[in-house]
Amino acid sequence: MTHVFSKPKKLAAALTLAVGAALPLAMIAAPPAAVAQSGDLDRAVAALRGISTMKASFTQTDRAGQTMAGELTLKRPGKIRFDYGKSAPMLVVSNGKSLYLVDYDVKQVERWPISNSPLGALLDPSRDVKRYGKLVPTSHSDVVSVEVRDPKRPEFGVITLIFQRDAKSPGGLKLTHWVALDAQNNRTTVRLSNHRYGMSVADSAFTFSDPRKSSRRPG
Repeated sequence: MTHVFSKPKKLAAALTLAVGAALPLAMIAAPPAAVAQSGDLDRAVAALRGISTMKASFTQTDRAGQTMAGELTLKRPGKIRFDYGKSAPMLVVSNGKSLYLVDYDVKQVERWPISNSPLGALLDPSRDVKRYGKLVPTSHSDVVSVEVRDPKRPEFGVITLIFQRDAKSPGGLKLTHWVALDAQNNRTTVRLSNHRYGMSVADSAFTFSDPRKSSRRPG
């Protein structure tokens, strides 16, 4: 069931998504038994690089079990959009340079450089995943878990990307979810479903109506 968040919880969830860190998969899965396969880090990078465009449904759940849902749109290089629809009057969007949290309730916009967000691992795998990523053993041989962190900048957090082997997905791996934990110990899990690849996506999908100038939601 999808809940409409109060403003503080809604903002906390979005901020965790935008700038939070990730729990190692071993903390949320069954005790790891399988050893990561040689080359899986390269395969994960290839899978991310192989996505030119992608749309997917997402479900975002916080540590209290409250959930928001919406649609994710991704376009290389560096563009991403989390549209919450009726779940919450807000938007998280990157135009390739900066990541924005747009709150239509209070008519505010917050901005971070992409490089300051763990989502950089999604948006720029050539820079982040290979340099800062490591494989995390999982309990299933068809699951690949990659933890990405910059040890010199712990305030930027960590993101753990979880893939499932899938021959029909770019690079043979499908990104199924990630788990985030921010500095305030707020955990958020984002799960993807209904993946679609390779469609035409206009750059205008990664713009927004500024609520500081207008109360209109983007179309």
